[in-house]
Amino acid sequence: MVTALYRRYRPETFAELIGQSQVTDPLRTALRTDRVGHAYLFSGPRGCGKTTSARILARCLNCAEGPTDTPCGACASCIELARDGGGSLDVVEIDAASHNGVDDARDLRERAAFAPARDRYKIFILDEAHMVTTQGFNALLKLVEEPPEHVKFIFATTEPEKVIGTIRSRTHHYPFRLVPPAQMLDYVQQLCTAEGIEVEGGVLPLVVRAGGGSVRDTLSLLDQLIAGSEGNTVLYERAVALLGYTHGALLDEIVDALAAADAPGVFTGVDRVVQTGQDPRRFVEDLLERLRDLIVVAATRDGASAVLRGVPADEIERMAHQASAYGAVELSRAADVVNAALTEMTGATSPRLHLELMAARLLVPSSDDSERGALARVERLERRIGIEGEAPAPASAAPAPRPVEAVEQRREAPRLETPAPPPAAVPAAVPSAPAAASAAPGTVTLQQIRDAWPEVLEVVQGIKRGSWMVVYTSTARAFEGDVLTLGFASENDVQSFRQAQGAGESVSEHLRRAILQVLGVRVKFIARVEGAAAAAPAQAVEERREAPRLDTTAERKSGEAPAVPKPATTGWNVTPIPDAASAPADDEAPPADDEVLPPDDADAPPSDEEPPAPAAPTPAAASAPARSASGGAPASGRARYGEAVVREVLKASFIEEVQLNPRDRPVRLVDESGAATSGSEA
Repeated sequence: MVTALYRRYRPETFAELIGQSQVTDPLRTALRTDRVGHAYLFSGPRGCGKTTSARILARCLNCAEGPTDTPCGACASCIELARDGGGSLDVVEIDAASHNGVDDARDLRERAAFAPARDRYKIFILDEAHMVTTQGFNALLKLVEEPPEHVKFIFATTEPEKVIGTIRSRTHHYPFRLVPPAQMLDYVQQLCTAEGIEVEGGVLPLVVRAGGGSVRDTLSLLDQLIAGSEGNTVLYERAVALLGYTHGALLDEIVDALAAADAPGVFTGVDRVVQTGQDPRRFVEDLLERLRDLIVVAATRDGASAVLRGVPADEIERMAHQASAYGAVELSRAADVVNAALTEMTGATSPRLHLELMAARLLVPSSDDSERGALARVERLERRIGIEGEAPAPASAAPAPRPVEAVEQRREAPRLETPAPPPAAVPAAVPSAPAAASAAPGTVTLQQIRDAWPEVLEVVQGIKRGSWMVVYTSTARAFEGDVLTLGFASENDVQSFRQAQGAGESVSEHLRRAILQVLGVRVKFIARVEGAAAAAPAQAVEERREAPRLDTTAERKSGEAPAVPKPATTGWNVTPIPDAASAPADDEAPPADDEVLPPDDADAPPSDEEPPAPAAPTPAAASAPARSASGGAPASGRARYGEAVVREVLKASFIEEVQLNPRDRPVRLVDESGAATSGSEA
């Protein structure tokens, strides 16, 4: 028969006691200075050395060379109180759990009246002192308060609050604590070396974890593993099966599947846990422990081995890869989800159901509407599109030019209700210079914007719900440079999107901030109406283009010259271009299909962006004829309306319009009725 490890290696001096320096140091000092009290109370968790410390204190007090802080181990008292000793007549150990009444207290009081048989003191050790009844403590109260000179009391308990206050106040209270894992790991390694036992990597950390800081529990588990192992080697598989923990390979498989969002792999691992008969709650505890290890590895990096003592180097390297694949924010969120599931599984009638629901929540970050869930989604998106770690461009960057300069030309040109000019091929002028956006162009694609659109809408909802209601029905249609084209269901949504509500408070600005937060790029917008809502504006444009052509044809058939309406929009008159006398006129030519029309609201860039510098006129503006007021034919070839003349001929910009006196008018033109009218000069 083999003696248990915790009995064979029970400490015999305070120096051999591990993890209780807060108790041993003051006790040894009191023994060296001969300031020993008459009663002591040792409290703390089970298996942390309370009873052992009481026996060591008795050896120190009754040693032939004492009182001393280091027993000699050679005198009769030290030998009798050693590990293999039979006990001393002057040291009485009483189990208070079975001797807790008034009669037992009276018997102890009578025995205390006698002097020691051989040693210096008669010492009474009351183990499990919290089991003594109130009447028993009251019977001992007078003896504990004023004991004889040769009597010492040592109370040991795991629940000091159950010891009545009148007894507690008459003792020196020393609280014991659980042994830290690092000290416990070193201790069991020394014991295995002394016993000649070889253990595989990862076995001793499991033993220390299962012991929970109790030395006696840890040594009992180690003794059980040694007894159940073949030869002198303790295998990892045997330890995992015996202690009931989840195998490290299964944990690695599930953690890798969670990091890769592999739902089949995760639920397959969960099914293996259930089919092997393992307790789902224990599996959740092991998973939470692994996530904690990953968080430590991600935070400490090269110093992880100093924190995770006893873990093999190859396993720490594997956990480092898992932590990098997971992400710091996602690891923290996963640990919170697992911890909440562990709490919910307490007393649950269907633990497997809670386990599978926990796995589903881990796989879907969007199910978490907290701030940490939003950060996890952003982190996952950044890793997907490859912009992790990029710093956003400074806010003072120069604004990007408009994507299409022709749009600005059409906005600045006067809108005149005149017959269509002769056809001219007008290609759209697209700027060739790259846009100076907040982020480098090409970093984000249209597909990535569409994938991240739900997250963008959630951020907009957090900024302002009214803005979210406007952009909720929008869709991303195109993305070129830094210009994002959005499609809306109605014209009202487009107007609401463009309407400025204050500095930085427009719907478009809220959406721009959300895209910058989620994707890291600053964009500009082109808002359009899609579907049936856009049919009416398109039809109106076609009617507007066809109406002048029909009117001109009807007037030619009737033999009358078409009347040119007055340009009421701008008030500018017609004047001939000096070098355009040789340009032919073609009144009967139909309007070109690619004619640049005044911009529709749906095509206009947002009003909150800084407008670009005035651009040169398009070729369409240079070749468009102007009809004379008398007969519809151009005067001396081509003609231009006033502002166009200022821009093209004079190479100047229009500032204001000044009305001249009749005698100062340089040019006299004729209106529809033939009456003389005055011109304008810029």
